[in-house]
Amino acid sequence: MPLETGSTSFNLVLLIARVALGLMILAHGYAKVFRGGKLAGTAGWFDSIGMRPGKINAYMAAGTEIGVGILLTLGLLVPLAAAGLVALMTVAIVTVHRKNGFFVYNAGQGIEYCLMLIVSAITVGSFGGGKYSIDHAHTFVTWFDRPMHAFATVTIVGFGGALLQLAAVYRPGKVKQA
Repeated sequence: MPLETGSTSFNLVLLIARVALGLMILAHGYAKVFRGGKLAGTAGWFDSIGMRPGKINAYMAAGTEIGVGILLTLGLLVPLAAAGLVALMTVAIVTVHRKNGFFVYNAGQGIEYCLMLIVSAITVGSFGGGKYSIDHAHTFVTWFDRPMHAFATVTIVGFGGALLQLAAVYRPGKVKQA
């Protein structure tokens, strides 16, 4: 028997996928702020990979990861949150991972992990928050009720946001020493 998108089983699977994505990206944002080199270390790393100014990009990345994580976990504005995750991972592929090939076990980690997160975000975002979400409890998000509308939003806003960020701040090359 095929799985119906309105069924309890479908909505439970969607809940698990959405919360898993949300908590995963929330943990990444938390780590940027509170672990390792914290925001200062993240800012230095962003400068070193050509995302300048590093401090602004560190705050933007951490804030986006935390915000997207919370929204996905709660099931609030899910297609927009998924678009944020698509943008984050697209920028990560372009700036860090593409030169390392496909596989995540390659030195420097390839694009495999980020690509899987993009596909997962597009999938979850296209179906919306599901029955067990704030989006479902409040009907103010009617544009996203149709999977093709949500899919268009996730992909256009996600990839478009990544392109805008890369155009605005990505300047690879040698860092000038002061």
